[in-house]
Amino acid sequence: MGSSEQSNDGLVQFGSALKKEFPFDPEFRNLNHGSFGAAPRAVHAKVQEYRARADAVQDIFLRYEYPRKLDDARAAVAQLVNAPLDTVVFVPNATTAVNVVLRNLVWDADGRDEILCFSVIYGACGKTVDYAVDSARGLVSSRSVDLAYPLEDDDIVQAFRDAVATSRAEGKRPRLAIYDVVVSQPGVRFPFEELTRACRELGVLSLIDGAQGIGMLPLDLAALDPDFFVSNCHKWLHVPRACALFHVPVRNQHLLTSTLPTSHGYRSQGAARANPLPQDGAKPAFVSNFEFVGTLDNAAYLAVKDALEWRENVLGGERRIIEYLWTLAKEGGSKVADILGTQVLDNKKGTLTNNAMVNIFLPIKTSPDAVAPSSGSDGYVVLPSQDAAQAVTWMLSKLMDEYKTFIPICCHAGKWYVRLSAQVYLDTEDFAWAGRVLKELCERVGKHEYKDV
Repeated sequence: MGSSEQSNDGLVQFGSALKKEFPFDPEFRNLNHGSFGAAPRAVHAKVQEYRARADAVQDIFLRYEYPRKLDDARAAVAQLVNAPLDTVVFVPNATTAVNVVLRNLVWDADGRDEILCFSVIYGACGKTVDYAVDSARGLVSSRSVDLAYPLEDDDIVQAFRDAVATSRAEGKRPRLAIYDVVVSQPGVRFPFEELTRACRELGVLSLIDGAQGIGMLPLDLAALDPDFFVSNCHKWLHVPRACALFHVPVRNQHLLTSTLPTSHGYRSQGAARANPLPQDGAKPAFVSNFEFVGTLDNAAYLAVKDALEWRENVLGGERRIIEYLWTLAKEGGSKVADILGTQVLDNKKGTLTNNAMVNIFLPIKTSPDAVAPSSGSDGYVVLPSQDAAQAVTWMLSKLMDEYKTFIPICCHAGKWYVRLSAQVYLDTEDFAWAGRVLKELCERVGKHEYKDV
């Protein structure tokens, strides 16, 4: 599947030589892999094969061939994350899995149940928590643990323990905790292993949002043993959109009686309705339930096996890929910080950057006292606070229209930063280019160009 230039050791050469393996616009430089991912042409071709087969013999493929191929894909990803096959299914994305959990859990009638999350929770998941609270009409509440980076892992875990203690002291029952493998904004690694151990010790269900996870760092779900775990395969595993691994250990599968939406696999405690699809009595109800959830284009699910084969045969395997991503993110981030005259967002132990994304502060500050943009002696541009949104919108539009790229620009704890993604088709020169572009944009902001719109 695919071909590319090889290095002296006979393995494919990472960096710009690999860009031709992906269907990118030649003018576009993808520095934001963390948002939507990217799949190589070879895996896209396999998806097209599955779609063509589904169109050629619809009933034969969708009723009989698809479930067998789906089992093969499930087996491939289960082996990668070291999870029992009967605990692994696919859903379209991480947000779907979070919805499945929160919409299935039954809250206690005494109204003391509480959902714990962190202030850096992904926005859609945070709103799903809000929906769960709103729709439960007083049966469950939520509690957010506020974080301001940089933070040490131990501080985050302690803040969680303190939140659990406070919840119980207030007469609440901390029922479920939601947290990330790698936070989306800022793109930092979260101490998910330690938090999972804390949840187990404290008797709190763990729901791990690993949207940024599989393919960018090693995962051992048997050792981790979370209560619920989801990770997007279409972000870092080179699977086309939309596909996510959803892992639920056998002990918790009875808690999730329905998929989202409810489909043929649902088993009512009252009415008895036939399932028109072929049944495999050897499969647990959990697996059968998620096998068919309405008529959707699930060809990407089948391509997980193909993506893993491409990563092994073409890229040299998971260890080599992850080592390159982490190294590029760290070295590239440092290069960008040097160009901008700022710093990389990290903690003293350097654990925040143990992933494939890196956050670099921009030389921009906002001040409620400023009446006009200005440049300080430290090289930072100072903006009036009310201009911040306009300036960010202008910078993003220029990145897309003039520089043919996209780089997330965000604010955390009062500081502006950008998030860059490392990937096998990028190298340090791409990061250096990003640094030069960002420096130029910041200088243009200092010249008030964002007001000329």
